Amino acid sequence: MTRTVYYVACTLDGFIADEHHSLDWLLKQDIDQHGPMNYDAFIDGVGAVLMGATTYEWVLKHQAGSGEGWPYTQPSWVFTHRDLAAPAGADVRFTSAPVTAVHAEAVEAAKGKNLFLVGGGDLIGQFADAGLLDEVMVSYAPVTLGAGAPLLPRRLDLRLRETARNAAFVTATYDVVRAGA
Repeated sequence: MTRTVYYVACTLDGFIADEHHSLDWLLKQDIDQHGPMNYDAFIDGVGAVLMGATTYEWVLKHQAGSGEGWPYTQPSWVFTHRDLAAPAGADVRFTSAPVTAVHAEAVEAAKGKNLFLVGGGDLIGQFADAGLLDEVMVSYAPVTLGAGAPLLPRRLDLRLRETARNAAFVTATYDVVRAGA
């Protein structure tokens, strides 16, 4: 069954990026690439990727722009109202459609695998508001920023499913609690 998952790292004070959209705080942390909640194991279960334009541009600048190329082999949707270009050979689809319509299309494309919500901000909140967010997987880094982009810009009730330690990180997986559940 396809689940919609917000997989993210954040600081102890709840930020996913600093006020300049930098992830420098994250990239210098000690992590076991094969440890609990590692990225490779997670991405193997992903059939489609969804993100906003700000995240897309960050990925292009920092990932694809470093010569590593587009990091996703899965079909990817970018929510935007701007004209953006896709990297050569990447299955990137630009949309301004409501999250409910795109979610249905992405679930079909995922062929039973999970949907990965990349980044953060209002887009994650829109999926939550529509009742389409199933799971939140967070790796908490041992750093505080004091300001920046919040983990989730909405109130959301979660049920802790599991925790683990991955080197310097504390990892947690939560199920989203639906209203009336």
